[in-house]
Amino acid sequence: MLVKTYGSAVQGVDAQTITVEVNAGGNVAAGKQFYFLVGLPDNAVKEGFQRIEAAISNIGFRMPRLKLVINMAPADLRKEGSAYDLPIAMGVLGATKQIDQDKLKDFVMMGEMSLDGTLRPIKGALPIAIQARKEGFKGLILAKENAREAAIVNNLDVYGVNNLKEAIEFINGDLKLTPTFVETRDEFFNNQHKYAVDFSDVKGQENIKRALEIAAAGGHNAILIGPPGAGKTMLARRLPTILPPLDLHEALETTKIHSVAGVLPPESSLVSTRPFRAPHHTISDVALVGGGSNPMPGEISLAHNGVLFLDELPEYKRTVLEVLRQPMEERKVTISRARVTVDYPSSFMLVASMNPCPCGYYNHPDKDCVCGTAQVKRYLSKISGPLLDRIDLHVEVTPVSFDELATMGRSSETSATIVERVVKARQIQQERFKEMPHIYSNAQMPSRMVREVCEIDQAGQLLLKNAMKKLQLSARAYDRILKVARTSADLGGSETIKIEHLAEAVHFRSLDREGWAG
Repeated sequence: MLVKTYGSAVQGVDAQTITVEVNAGGNVAAGKQFYFLVGLPDNAVKEGFQRIEAAISNIGFRMPRLKLVINMAPADLRKEGSAYDLPIAMGVLGATKQIDQDKLKDFVMMGEMSLDGTLRPIKGALPIAIQARKEGFKGLILAKENAREAAIVNNLDVYGVNNLKEAIEFINGDLKLTPTFVETRDEFFNNQHKYAVDFSDVKGQENIKRALEIAAAGGHNAILIGPPGAGKTMLARRLPTILPPLDLHEALETTKIHSVAGVLPPESSLVSTRPFRAPHHTISDVALVGGGSNPMPGEISLAHNGVLFLDELPEYKRTVLEVLRQPMEERKVTISRARVTVDYPSSFMLVASMNPCPCGYYNHPDKDCVCGTAQVKRYLSKISGPLLDRIDLHVEVTPVSFDELATMGRSSETSATIVERVVKARQIQQERFKEMPHIYSNAQMPSRMVREVCEIDQAGQLLLKNAMKKLQLSARAYDRILKVARTSADLGGSETIKIEHLAEAVHFRSLDREGWAG
C-alpha cells in the first residue's frame, strides 16, 4: 500500500516541502534488507531508520517485515539531518494500516526521535511553518519545544507533541490536542525594550557615548581604540539598546535566521530585541560568514538587524577580516556549493575594538608604552585599508578617572532617552531616502549621493580643507566625514550641515591622521 506524508527541507532561510512516499508490499527473503530509502538522503536520514524501528516497537506497534520503499521527493534535492524521523515513521505505520491514513495529507510533520519515541526539537521550525501555511496545509506537528516558535505564523494550527505515540493518537482521533497559540504582536511589543544593560550604567565617557549615538543614528560602523580596561566592550554591548526598535518584519526575518541556525532558546517565539554577536578572535572565516558542507548561517547573519562586535580586531586572522568586505557592502552573503547556492541576509552594524599597540598603553595619560614606533605601526597595519575604509567612526577611548567612577549622585543618560533622539534622526533619513530603494540610513549612501545630500557652505569647505591639510587626513576620509556630519546634523534637527557638525565628524577620524602612531 502507498501512503504519502509531508516534511520540509530548509535551504537558506526558506523551506521547501518534501513528500515522503512509503510503499509497503512484497515478501523479503530471510536475512535480506527489507527497506530501501531513496531521494538523495544523507547518512543522518539513513541512520534514522534504526531509530524509527526501535521507537515503533517500543511504543507497542509492529515494524513490518515487508519490503518498504521510501522515496523522498523531489528526488534531486539533498535531504539532510535527523528531522525526517517523524514523517517516515508515520508513513510506515500508515502504509501498513496501523494508523488512519486519511489525515496524513493535512499535516506537515517534522521531528527527530529517540529510541523510545520521544521527539527532539529541530532547526528551522519557523520557515517550515511559513511554507506549510503557504501551501495550504491544515497544521504542523512537531516537538513541543518548537511549538511556540512555529506558532507565530497565523492561519496554521501548530501541534506540539512529546513523542511518537501522541502523534499517532492525535492522527487516529484518540487524543485531542489544542493548537499552540502565541499572541505575536502583544508578546513582541512587550519584549521590545527588555535589555539587561543600559547606558546609564556607564560612568563618564560622554565623548564615546556621543560617538555611539551618532553610529546608531546613521547606521555607521565604528572602531573603538583604547587601552585595556577603558570600557570599550562595556560601551559596545550597550549599543543595541540605543538602536531603533525592531519592527515586526525585521523581527520575523531575524527569527528565521536564528531558527535555521538552531540558536533560539527552547520554548521561545519571536526575537524582539536587536541581536548582539561577539565572536572570539579565533573564529574561522566559515564560522563568521557561514557555509560548511551543509550551508548554515554564520555570525554576520546572526547579527542581521543588530550589532557584530569584534573585540581585539588585530588579533583576528587576516583572511577572516577580509571576507567581511563583500557582505558589508551588499548586506547579504552568498554561499555557493556544487548542488546549491543560498543567500543569507547580513545587514549589521560593525563595531570593533582594539588596543593602540601590542602592550596597550600607547598615548595613555598615565602609563608608559614599551612598544617601539615600528611595533605600533606593524600592529595597526594588521587591519587592511579596504576594511578600515568601511568604518566611518574611529573613536579614541581614554580611561575613566577615579573621580568619575566614584561619583555617586550623578546619573548618566539612560538608553531610553538616547534612543528617542536616534529614532527622530532615523525618521529624517527615511523621509530623505524614501525614493531610493535599499538605502535606509546615511551610512549606506554611495559617493555620488554624498555630494547631493551632504552639501556644505564655503565656510565648511574651508574648515574641511584646513582639517585635511593640518591633520594630514587621507582622501578616503572625505566622504566618511561628510556622512557622519550629516548624521550629526540630523541628530540636531538641522537641515544643513554646519561647521560644528563637520568639526565633530573630523574629531572621529583618529586612524586617518598621519603620524597618529608616531
